[in-house]
Amino acid sequence: MIGVQIKQRKLSDEVAEHLERMIRKGELAEADRLPSERELMRQFGVGRPSIREALLHLSKMGLVEVRSGERARVTRPTPQFVIDALSGPARHMISAPGGVHDFQSARLFFEVGLARNAAVNATPEDIESLREALAMNRQSIGDLTRFERTDVDFHYVLAVITRNRIFTAIHAALAEWLLEQRRTTLAEGEDRKAYEAHREIFEAIAARDPDRSEAAMRRHLEYVSKRYLEIARPK
Repeated sequence: MIGVQIKQRKLSDEVAEHLERMIRKGELAEADRLPSERELMRQFGVGRPSIREALLHLSKMGLVEVRSGERARVTRPTPQFVIDALSGPARHMISAPGGVHDFQSARLFFEVGLARNAAVNATPEDIESLREALAMNRQSIGDLTRFERTDVDFHYVLAVITRNRIFTAIHAALAEWLLEQRRTTLAEGEDRKAYEAHREIFEAIAARDPDRSEAAMRRHLEYVSKRYLEIARPK
């Protein structure tokens, strides 16, 4: 095809792709040390800058750990690593017009699912953990700083019930990204309303009623979203 430009790949991309493939196939296992930079230069026939750029790329992917003066070590990316990598872009998205609303909607979609899952799959031990989190939430009414922490803890238990580390990481990220919303809406008197909403969610889950649990969570988060927009909307 005339006029189509073929982008030439950098040597560092070739090195990174080869090492990534070895890690994915298990030829390089977690905790294994990679050869020294000098040895990698010899194996791939490239200069030191290409090797260092390739290792930096793999480090950003969570596949290797690079420390000064040591050979790079193979690592395994965790759900938290993936979420942390998204934190910068997420904060920019929240600050954009409509960003908070988009993240509120994402949280609503996510936590409604957590509530429904808990009603269906929670063990007696899970129900007891949620009961304890609710009790701590009630005891913190009147202390907004403490209430904020126990509020997050209550919702976190719902994520833990899934037994899925990705869900717990997503919950932690959403709680952090929407921290400004939480602090804006938790004014005096609102903590008691939030507790009552949590109590309704707990009772529905303890009754093993997924529809009621979903509805209770939806009412709670829709109220929080509406209140935030009323407070934050420019006068």
